Amino acid sequence: MARVLVLGYGNPLRCDDGLGWQVAVELFRTNKSPEVLVLPCQQLTPELAEPISRADTVLFIDSTRQGSAGEFHCDELRSQPGPFSFTHHLSPAGLINLSSELYGCCPRTYLLTICGESFDVGDSLSATVSSHLPELKTRVRELIAESLATSGSRF
Repeated sequence: MARVLVLGYGNPLRCDDGLGWQVAVELFRTNKSPEVLVLPCQQLTPELAEPISRADTVLFIDSTRQGSAGEFHCDELRSQPGPFSFTHHLSPAGLINLSSELYGCCPRTYLLTICGESFDVGDSLSATVSSHLPELKTRVRELIAESLATSGSRF
């Protein structure tokens, strides 16, 4: 069973919007740990609530339009009970809440973002976002290692 779930999401055909998807694809290809499940996806859907409920730690990776281009953030998210409505697209917080409601589980959760510069049609990241990828990838590796360290596993 995977203890860490990495969800990288976004549209890989809209430049910086594909950040999360591209990082997740790279991590998927290099991941050798059965305790880390990496799912690249284009959007967050209700079906993801079930694998979220089975993880100890969930990492959401996405681009954002809020902030200055290239600005990196890593924020811990918390479940906030309240009314829920099903849609075709959910936020990370919405998925945590859904997982809690349906399965009674709320793992430790982080949202890692880099503010995008270009959301035009294209399949490559802007130079500004690309220059901040090492910082994001380092933090992802640290969070995975911290989560696996609680049981002595290695990433």
